[in-house]
Amino acid sequence: MPTMKTFTCKAVSGLFLHDKEPTGPSFRATTQPGLGLVNRTYETDATFDPEGKKTQWERLVHHLDHHNKQGRGKTIYKLFFVIRHGEGFHNVKEAEVGRVAWDSHWSKLDGDGRKNWADARLTEKGMQQALALHTFWKYSLEDPGIPAPQRYYTSPLTRCLDTTRIAYSGLAVPHDRPFKPIVKENLRERFGEHTCDRRSTRSYIATNYPEYKVERSLTEADEQWKPDHRETEGEIAYRVTTLLNDIFSNEDKTIISVTAHSGFIRALYNAISHRDVWVAAGAMVPVLIRAEVVE
Repeated sequence: MPTMKTFTCKAVSGLFLHDKEPTGPSFRATTQPGLGLVNRTYETDATFDPEGKKTQWERLVHHLDHHNKQGRGKTIYKLFFVIRHGEGFHNVKEAEVGRVAWDSHWSKLDGDGRKNWADARLTEKGMQQALALHTFWKYSLEDPGIPAPQRYYTSPLTRCLDTTRIAYSGLAVPHDRPFKPIVKENLRERFGEHTCDRRSTRSYIATNYPEYKVERSLTEADEQWKPDHRETEGEIAYRVTTLLNDIFSNEDKTIISVTAHSGFIRALYNAISHRDVWVAAGAMVPVLIRAEVVE
């Protein structure tokens, strides 16, 4: 059984342009060239790069590795590449009818007779957004040399499984960083009421995504989704905290890709005191988290 420690987790600002982007629903963060890494110095540069020949990303990764060694498991830094899934059929329907009608009526149905949005799939546009991430990675692995994720996590909802597969499959990643995504239940969108957030069975995921590793705790049927209760802000905050404690307790990798949802990302940002920046569908943003173990 995995061990579980308790951590205090905070976003580290000042390294990426995303850290200072506008907050609120009128702005949507998009994938920036080089992920918006700020060209700055680190206190570790003097010994690691005395001649100034290393890339920005090489210096950042060394900086994080140095602090993780110094932290000795008490203070841990992890860099997350946070992806919001591409556009789904539920997003299209909500845009068509408006938020009020969506929340009060349409979100509780499986579809409208033309399109189905239960465990919503990607639209053609959503697939193209995921493909744009693939193209981004194809070139960014070489220039500016963004490091490939050492681990890949995804929500079990189909729109995230497909976004992850399209974005990362077939890339020339290092042999020690193979694309073997892990499906984690706690990365889901808010539970309940909305059928788009009701997941498919474990068997469906295992059959249709055989290259994915499904965590043991994910049940066959969706036991979290209830037709008459929408997960509260307090409940999703607890779930996010549980996930962070799990990752920082049991994950030995530093650079992690996470494919999730707008509601989850906002709850994550709230939990780590990150600015409330809303992320566009199909976009990837960098988030550095510093975790300190609670003794």
